[in-house]
Amino acid sequence: MTFFPGFERRVIPTSGAEIHTVWGGSGPPLLLLHGSPQTHVMWHKVAPRLAERFTVVLTDLRGYGDSSKPPGGGTHADYSKRAMANDQVQVMHALGFDRFAVAGHDRGARVTWRLAVEHPEVVTRAAVLDIVPLPYSLLSNEFATEYFHWYFLIQPAPLPETLIGRSAEFWVSGRCRDRDGITPEALAEYVRCYTPEAIHGNCEDYRAGATIDLDHAAADGDRLVECPLLVLWGRDSTVGRLYDVMDVWRRHGRNVSGQAFPGRHFIAEQCPDETFEALRVFFSAA
Repeated sequence: MTFFPGFERRVIPTSGAEIHTVWGGSGPPLLLLHGSPQTHVMWHKVAPRLAERFTVVLTDLRGYGDSSKPPGGGTHADYSKRAMANDQVQVMHALGFDRFAVAGHDRGARVTWRLAVEHPEVVTRAAVLDIVPLPYSLLSNEFATEYFHWYFLIQPAPLPETLIGRSAEFWVSGRCRDRDGITPEALAEYVRCYTPEAIHGNCEDYRAGATIDLDHAAADGDRLVECPLLVLWGRDSTVGRLYDVMDVWRRHGRNVSGQAFPGRHFIAEQCPDETFEALRVFFSAA
């Protein structure tokens, strides 16, 4: 199935990876980043409409989809959000964009946050979908129960890789359900891309999130997101039910706005009309 008819495709080398990139449309550049265990395809209900107003760029994060999958290990620096953010800056530069807007969901939202903090000269506007920053420091029993995979995936290799590898389709299907707007076609693509190498990359992403990413965030000190920041979340998601999402994000940005949608975690797929309209309005603002 062609999810993005008329879009171009290219694998773009960066200093640490090769990033599968899809882009189309015209207008100001807008980068869209996906979550776990997905690929750029998660934006298929939203991106074509955004491409009527923006030059939309979609990538597979390193370790996911058809992008390369560095070995990781050690300090997990290969999968730090800093490294992933640097990939995106280099991809956009290769396409001719030195300044751009960015929206990310889930893991992609964590890359978006790092982009906005560490590259304020590059990011013009940013949107994050259904996350709060530093959830390990905002722990509750209910969060740990519902987000058990955070603690499973960070276990030393090869424990989670081996167990998930017994049935990757079962794992992906359990995370991405039709009740959340995941179409059979999108699910099939997520399963196709969830190779043994991608399973390891997925685990390394989460291992970085529990280690080196926390170090990088701690080093931020008083640095905030300086550009306008839009926060969107599902009213019935774990994040939406357990946290005052706007209160948390206002501690991390100077100009924060946001709203909840009547959905769960995968709002770009469960609430595509609301997500499209919110992103269109926000990124069209001067």
